[in-house]
Order: sequence, then C-alpha cells, then structure tokens
Amino acid sequence: MLGLSYFSFAELWSPLFLAVMLLLTAGYFVLIGPLSGRFQGSSRVPLWRRFSFIFGMLALYLAQGGPLSLLGHILFSFHMASMAFSYLVAVPLIMLGIPDWCWRALLKGLLRPLRRVSFLAQPVVAALLFNGLFSLYHIPVIHDYVMLHFAVHRLYYAVLFLTSALMWWNLINPLPELRSINGLGQIGFIFLNMVLLTPACGLIIFAGEPLYATYSNPQTWARAMGYCVSGSPAELLQAFGGPAFFGWLSPKVDQQVGGIAMKFIQEFIFASMLAYVFYHWYKKENGQDDAEVSAPSSELEERVLTRV
Repeated sequence: MLGLSYFSFAELWSPLFLAVMLLLTAGYFVLIGPLSGRFQGSSRVPLWRRFSFIFGMLALYLAQGGPLSLLGHILFSFHMASMAFSYLVAVPLIMLGIPDWCWRALLKGLLRPLRRVSFLAQPVVAALLFNGLFSLYHIPVIHDYVMLHFAVHRLYYAVLFLTSALMWWNLINPLPELRSINGLGQIGFIFLNMVLLTPACGLIIFAGEPLYATYSNPQTWARAMGYCVSGSPAELLQAFGGPAFFGWLSPKVDQQVGGIAMKFIQEFIFASMLAYVFYHWYKKENGQDDAEVSAPSSELEERVLTRV
C-alpha cells in the first residue's frame, strides 16, 4: 500500500521512538498508580482519562514515528495529516489524560521559574504563537529548509508541540484557580484559532502550482527522505525516481488535498470543542452545572495570587 512494502520494519515503525513512547506511557501509569499517594489531593484517575492519555500517545507515535510519519515525507497530504494528529489530536488527548492533582504538583515546582514567561499562556498570545509558528512553517522556503535540516526539524517540531500545549491549556485547563477565560471567552478563543489558521490553509489550497520542492523536486525529496530511511539520496533517486513513484495524485492536487485535510480536521475538532464549551457554559449560566471543586495547596494559591 502506497509503496510501504519497499521500506524496512525499522523505517516504518521507528522502534527506538516506540520504546520511548512505551516508557513514557508506563511512567504515567506508575505515577497515577503506585506513586499517586505521594501527591497532595491525589485521587483515582477515571478510566476516560487513562484512555485519553493512551490514545494521545498512540496518535503522537503514529504521526511522528509510525507509517504516517514516513508517508509525511513522501506526500504532502500525509504530511498535513501528520501535523494535524500531532498538534490538534495528540496534544489535547495527552493533556486531558493528566489529572488535576498531577498538574498542581507540576506547576507547584515550575510556577516560580516560569513566572517571567507566564504571559505566553495568555489566550491571545498562545493562539498567535501556535498558529503563527504553524503558518510560518508552511511558507515554502522555510518548510523546505526545515525538512532538509534534521536538527532544525526536530527543534521546530518540539517548539510547535509546546506552543500547541499552551494554546490547548486555555480550553482544557482542569485547574479553576489558573483559568484565564471561561464560557464566552473560550468560545471566542476557539473562533480566533479557527480564523488564524485559515490564511495558511488557503495559501496551500488555492496555490496555482506546487509550492514545496520537498514534494515536487526529486533531488530535494531524496535529500529530505535521507533523514528517515536508509540509503543515500542518489540511491533513493535510482530506486524510486522521486515522490511521484508513490502517489497517484499530481504534486499540485496532493498539495490541495493536504490543505483541505488540515482545515477539515481543525474545523471538526474545534467545532466539537465549541459544542462542548457552549453546552457547559449554558448549563452553568442556568444553574444546572455541578459546582467545580478545587483543592490547591495553600502555597500554590499564594503563588497564583501573587504571580505577575
């Protein structure tokens, strides 16, 4: 399928990355299980949170280490699917899987060092950061440069992951004492994110020609592929000739499909979040929502109240 049979098991499944993800998942279950008693206010983690974390880690692995990652180096449409899974699916699922008492313990230790950069988590700043970096990445000259330089590629993806977490924090933050926005504010924040990503997707969808040499120029494609499969660029060119070997779509159509896929996934996820936020906001406004109970430590409360 899609030429995946031409690649080895290691190239398709990235065993080292898989091992890291499994270790992190195992650490999560040790933390919420045997070690949970060491945390103030700890309680049993609901099953839905556990499954949320598992599915989030699975989405991240498939997007950054599994076949979807490899296909993302071959075809632009799969690249955009990989980006959507990484930052619009995996990040919120992983964050939802972490219970409030874990977040409090983490922030208790990090609040003071991060005080000077706490403004990055403010709604407008977080939305501009993530969507701005995401859009900047898809400017053709920047995208091709990042794809051709492995260290820059990993660093940029790590920064996107962090800024995505800051953006999602404003929507799924489980700590009432640290929420910047609620109700209508969250609804407006969702619309802001939906709007900010539109120009980049529009540029990709309505471009009159292929924008990215990584997916249209065989030599550039072979150089980028060298970071995820064995063989020199010359060997890859001799074996496959270029990305056209694996696709049934032209580079331009493949690019358009990628832009449409990203926008569709984003719209679906944020529309679902919009319905969820509106439902709970409506219930709260009508006095039907259960009161939120928070039990932060007095030290954390003091730090929150005095933070800048």
